[in-house]
Amino acid sequence: MMSRFANIADLHRAARRKLPPFLMDYIDGGSFAEETLGRNTRDFQTLSLRQRVLRDVSNIDMSTAFFGTPASMPLVLAPLGLAGMNARRGEVQAFRAATEAGVPFSLSTLSVCPLAEVCEASSAAPWLQLYMIKDRGFMRDFLAEGSRRGLSVLLLTVDLAVPGTRYRDHRSGLSRPATFATQMRRIYETVTHPHWAWDVGLKGRPHVLGNIAPIVGEQSTLAAFWGWVAKNFDPAVTWDDIAWVRENWPGRLVLKGILDSDDAARAAALGMDGVVVSNHGGRQLDGAPSTITALPAIVAAIEGRATILLDGGVRTGVDLFRALACGAQGVLVGRPWAWALAAGGQAGVARMLEIFSAEFGVAMALTGCASISEIDCSTLSDTSSDRTSN
Repeated sequence: MMSRFANIADLHRAARRKLPPFLMDYIDGGSFAEETLGRNTRDFQTLSLRQRVLRDVSNIDMSTAFFGTPASMPLVLAPLGLAGMNARRGEVQAFRAATEAGVPFSLSTLSVCPLAEVCEASSAAPWLQLYMIKDRGFMRDFLAEGSRRGLSVLLLTVDLAVPGTRYRDHRSGLSRPATFATQMRRIYETVTHPHWAWDVGLKGRPHVLGNIAPIVGEQSTLAAFWGWVAKNFDPAVTWDDIAWVRENWPGRLVLKGILDSDDAARAAALGMDGVVVSNHGGRQLDGAPSTITALPAIVAAIEGRATILLDGGVRTGVDLFRALACGAQGVLVGRPWAWALAAGGQAGVARMLEIFSAEFGVAMALTGCASISEIDCSTLSDTSSDRTSN
């Protein structure tokens, strides 16, 4: 049944039919005028690939490894807050799909399903995502739980000193106290989407932010989400605080939210295991560059001292190929798996991964690359290579 979805755009349309608009706006929206959100996807399309012929591509190998763990392709499911509102116990379903496909899954601190529930869903270990927040006691306990459960990779999100201004969430009431009018609109949007109302609204309970429930209590997910963000994110965090995280986390430490080459160089100098070139999906600083245009300078600054991943705007297997050609070792995808989860649960996420794998394999074959080690700037056309080297 999932085979009817030909590409990621099909999954997006299906998600829009199933989800109430206030949730779809949360997934799709960016900050302010959403300029950076648009650049993330558009700038990928400016990179032309170098088509090559008469090369033996009968055995395409797209496998890789992230921090010593094998992966079927250079793709990771990015951490998504509120993912469990897109389908019943959504983080669990997505983790199972990722595990079966052989790619890593990242669990957000602000997930609906708590870490314990997700870890019990598979013998594999997810990656863990955490913010720098004021409550160091919570951070210490959360890191200790992750380590105790065998997690070895931490994505520390560093680009959220303050929340970006997201107009769609303001209008829906998600980023401010809900008025009577917004509450009535949510009820209307829920009852007019009966599949979601039944699958998630009724059968997907409890609707709490599982990992931070000890702090916010058992209040509803939507009521707790932005209130917790606004009160707990720490705008006073500096590079000196990274040492505290390293002291409390024995595994791999990856800084997520690096967009500047000077910041990338500093991360490498501090011994970070990796960085994620990210503008938070265009949801933080509007007017910032797209991640694919920021990537080459960051690659030059890192100089091979840390693993470089990229997120933001990756919508096809061809985009995945372009990111590797520009110097990334892999990509994180966020919105695509949110749409796929809403469209078809675990099967929808599995179909999304099939689509990426098939598209990436075709891109490799038609550029003459039999393995990902052959993907570099030489696989871009001359004009694209000029742009990515600046």
